[in-house]
Amino acid sequence: MKILYAAGLSPNDSALYRLWALERLGHHVVPFNFFPYESSNVLVRKIVHRMVVGPQVDRFNRDLTAVAERERPDVLWADKLLWMRPRTLDRLRELGVTTISYMIDNPFGPRQDPGWRLYMKGIPHYDLHVVQRDKNIEDYKARGARDVIKIQTAYEPTIHFPPPSGWSDKDRNRDVSFIGTPYDDRAAILTRLSSEFGTVVSGSRQVWQRAFSSDAFERLYREGELFLQQYREAIWRSKINLSFITHSNQDEFVHKSFEIAGCGGFLLAERSPGHIARFKEDEEAVFFTGYEELTQKIRRYLPDEAARSRIAAAGHERGQRDGYHNDRQVSLIAQRAESILHKRNAG
Repeated sequence: MKILYAAGLSPNDSALYRLWALERLGHHVVPFNFFPYESSNVLVRKIVHRMVVGPQVDRFNRDLTAVAERERPDVLWADKLLWMRPRTLDRLRELGVTTISYMIDNPFGPRQDPGWRLYMKGIPHYDLHVVQRDKNIEDYKARGARDVIKIQTAYEPTIHFPPPSGWSDKDRNRDVSFIGTPYDDRAAILTRLSSEFGTVVSGSRQVWQRAFSSDAFERLYREGELFLQQYREAIWRSKINLSFITHSNQDEFVHKSFEIAGCGGFLLAERSPGHIARFKEDEEAVFFTGYEELTQKIRRYLPDEAARSRIAAAGHERGQRDGYHNDRQVSLIAQRAESILHKRNAG
C-alpha cells in the first residue's frame, strides 16, 4: 500500500519505529512530520495543546490535505495525532483514502489529560482506530467509531536487542533500575526502595526533579533522559529492570516491558492480566503486586545472576516467538487496513 504516515517523527519517538516497520513490510511510506507545526514558544505550545486551535492547527490540516491530494495514498496513518479535524478526515475519505488513528494513550481514562477536544470529535470520522486496551474498544464504539482493533505496544528490533555474548554482572553498574516517568506513586516507591537497595532512576531531569525530594533526586537520579543506544545499554547494564503499570491510564501492560525483553534484560514488572498473558511468570519475567512483594522479589533475584540470566533469555525468546516486536504488531494493523480497502473497492 501507499501510506501517508503523519506523526511526530524524530529518532527518539516510537512513531518513527512503526514507520520503519511499514517500510520493512514492503509498503511505500510518505512521511509527514508533525513536529515542525509546533510553536517554538513554550507558552503558545501549551495553549495550543490544551485548546487545539490556532494558525498552527489550521496549517497542519491544510498541508496534510494538500499532500494527500498530490500523493493519492491508499491509507493515512495518523500516529498519536490530536490535531486532525473531522472535515480533513472527510476530505481524505472523498479522495478514497482509508484513515487510521494509532493511539496508545487513553482519552477516556481518569487522568483527564488536556488536548483531547478535537480528537474526540474526529473519532467517528476515521475508518479504523488502533488501541491497546480492551476497555477502549467499547469506549470508541460508544463514540461512533467505525472499526477498532486492539494491538499491543512493541519493541523495535533494530534498536532493542540483547547485549554481546559474555555480558554479565561485571558489566552491570545499575542494581535496581527504572527508566521512564514518575506517573502514579512511582517516585515514593523508588525513594523507599533506595533505603535498602542500590536504585537508579533515569528520565526527564525536570520531571523527576519535581517528583522527588531534593535528597532523593540527588541519591537516585542518573544519566538523564535516555534514547536509542543509551536506553538499550542502560537496560543491559541493569541487574533488575523495573516496569510499572500506569494505573492512571488504565493500562493492561507497558511498552517498556516489551522493550526490556527485546533488549534481553531481566524484567521485574507489576503483575497485571496483560503481563501474565504475555510472559510466563517466574520463567520469562518476574511479577510483583504491592511494595512488600516487590522487595521480596528484589531480595530473591538481585544476588542470583544465573536465575536472572535464564529468565531474561526466556523472556527475549518469548518476545521473538510471539511477535512482541514492531514488524508483527504493525503487520496486524496493515492487514486490517488492507481488508477495509478491499471491502471499499469491492463495494
